[in-house]
Amino acid sequence: MIPMNASDFLDLARTKGLTVSAAESCTGGMVAAALTDIPGSSDVFLAGVVTYSNAAKTALLGVPAELIQRTGAVSEEVAAAMAEGARVRAFSDLAVSTTGIAGPGGSEHKPEGRVCFALARAGAPTLAWTVEFGAAGRGRVRTAARDHALSLLFDAVRGSPDG
Repeated sequence: MIPMNASDFLDLARTKGLTVSAAESCTGGMVAAALTDIPGSSDVFLAGVVTYSNAAKTALLGVPAELIQRTGAVSEEVAAAMAEGARVRAFSDLAVSTTGIAGPGGSEHKPEGRVCFALARAGAPTLAWTVEFGAAGRGRVRTAARDHALSLLFDAVRGSPDG
C-alpha cells in the first residue's frame, strides 16, 4: 500500500472509468466524506452507506443475519458481505467496507482497535483483511481505518489490491 490522497484516487479512478461505493460501520461515513469533500467526485463516488447496527447491515446491504450471529459484526466475512452488498446496490465497479471496534472497549477475542476491511470488485473475488490498530483511542482508530480503506481503493484502481 502506498500513501495517497482522495483527489489523486478520484483522478486515477476517473481516468480508468471506474466507479466506487462504500459500506461503513466503525468509520461512520469518514470514507465517503473524504471522497465527497473533493468537488466533482460524483462521477466516481456513487454511494456510501453507514450501517452502524447489525439490523442496518442486513436491511440495507443484505448481510445475512445468520452470518452476523455466527461470526460477529467485526469479522472479515461480514466485511466482505458489506462490500459486496454496497457494490451491487450502488452498481459500482468497486466497493470498500469497514467494520471494527474503534473503542473504548473491546474484548479478549475482539480487542479495541481491530478493524476488518473488504474490497469487492466486479468480476473478481472479494478480498478481506483484518488490521489491528491497537488501543490508540477512538479518533485515531477511526482515522487510521479511513486512511487504510482509501489506500485499499487506491491500490485496487492501480491494479495491486494487496492490503
